[in-house]
Amino acid sequence: MGWLKLQSVTSKELSKRPLFVRPPEPPPEFVALDPGNSIYIGKTKMFHMPFNWSFMHLTNPHICVVGITGAGKSYFVKTFLSRAAFVWGSNAIIIDWAGEYKGWVQQTGGKILSLGKGDYVNLLDLGGMRPIDRVKQIIRALEILTDIGGYPEQKRLTEQAIEQSYIDAGFVVEVADTKSKTGKPLQVPTLKEVVAILEKRMKAGTYEFPAELENAVYRLKQFTRPGNDFFAQPSTVKLEELTDIGLVDIDMSGLPDEVMRGLAGLFFLQFLKERMRAVGWAATKGLKVLVVLDEAWKIAADERSDAIMIVREGRKYQFGLIVASQNPTDINEAIFSNVGTTFILRVKFEKFLDYIQGSLGFSDYMRDEIAKFGVGQCAVNMAFQTTTEFPETFLLEKIHGEEPLEEYFLDVESVLSEEARATPGTPHSYAFERGELRNRLVEFGMEDTRVNDLISNFEKGGKRLDVLMFVNFLEENNVARTNTMAFLKGIGVDDATIIDLFSRVDFMRGGAP
Repeated sequence: MGWLKLQSVTSKELSKRPLFVRPPEPPPEFVALDPGNSIYIGKTKMFHMPFNWSFMHLTNPHICVVGITGAGKSYFVKTFLSRAAFVWGSNAIIIDWAGEYKGWVQQTGGKILSLGKGDYVNLLDLGGMRPIDRVKQIIRALEILTDIGGYPEQKRLTEQAIEQSYIDAGFVVEVADTKSKTGKPLQVPTLKEVVAILEKRMKAGTYEFPAELENAVYRLKQFTRPGNDFFAQPSTVKLEELTDIGLVDIDMSGLPDEVMRGLAGLFFLQFLKERMRAVGWAATKGLKVLVVLDEAWKIAADERSDAIMIVREGRKYQFGLIVASQNPTDINEAIFSNVGTTFILRVKFEKFLDYIQGSLGFSDYMRDEIAKFGVGQCAVNMAFQTTTEFPETFLLEKIHGEEPLEEYFLDVESVLSEEARATPGTPHSYAFERGELRNRLVEFGMEDTRVNDLISNFEKGGKRLDVLMFVNFLEENNVARTNTMAFLKGIGVDDATIIDLFSRVDFMRGGAP
């Protein structure tokens, strides 16, 4: 006969015993899915299981990707789109705020739409919609991007003028028909016709609030002036074809300001939402269309954005939205809290970690791991359709892309004080993904040959470069200091180090500002 023995065991000791601990990862039936009907991402960190993503068990197919500059966001997006096209035949449309994906899309044989660099979209294009519905969409976009919502009379005048422009062009505003009674195609009006209607009314001198009318004209004229009329000329792309031609990059880096980029982004989101509804559901494998919003904070933060409508309705139409940002607080909570999957790459700033942890509810252990991530490492949070007995957030070893993930390092030891060097936990280098460095430098206006020279300097140094040499190179190539500072802050360099760094650079350059 055996004996029972009583022991005093602490809760910490008890937590180490596997009998009482929840499994750290979802079981194989939720992650190791059929590779012929899912997207391979990488291997789980604990059990090294292949993680193949599908929305089969999830609340919806939408994805958020968050992480600091250089953590591997664009690398993940490119990998995901490539494999979705191969596995499911998915089409993809990238609303590309800074032109970051243009080079890659060109290499893959996709279509480039370069707004501000030769391509145009007519804001009044219908894309199969009724004119009366398009009018409401245009007004909503202006409300999101400008202060027109605070001026009800200007809003009413603008709405009336847009509707009148369709009527003058022969459209019946309640009907989605682009042909006249004789069967001839109708010519869609532009914002220039809308401005002409308002100016004609102003010249008549019969309107009782002339200042409101004058301001309504002024507001629209910013989009119709020569050289700035990117949305007031006939479109150089057929909207109906965008969702059926493979990979499309809508490069908005050529537009002059955030309002213009926001207007373009909302225009395409509005069209895609209507296209999604019009095409409807079909018994096909996977996702028909993936829409990527990268750093599009202006149109992902507002609750009236069509991005939110796509999140709410996309599953039933086989449309997936991928929102990528280095600042998760820029993404509207209705998007961030309701996407089916969140990929969390390296996040350094405490307020961002607070926001993510508060939204997704993962443990402090997971938070600490995220703060220590290297390039390409990530945590995954999946919102399953049913209650599960395992955690919804788990770790991946690294994203496995179609090409090797190349990690570069900026060494900052040369600008650290002796005290900082001796302080435990002080970073002596900062890592980032090579592709994202190249994209940012091109975005800053550096010529390709000089970008290649800088990349060569990293390669000669074993993928490392002293931060003083790096910043001095950028200064010599006329990269704006504000851009350099934004890049350094984006990869996690603290303000004190950046201030000291530029003081040293100025000294090296003979006191140049």
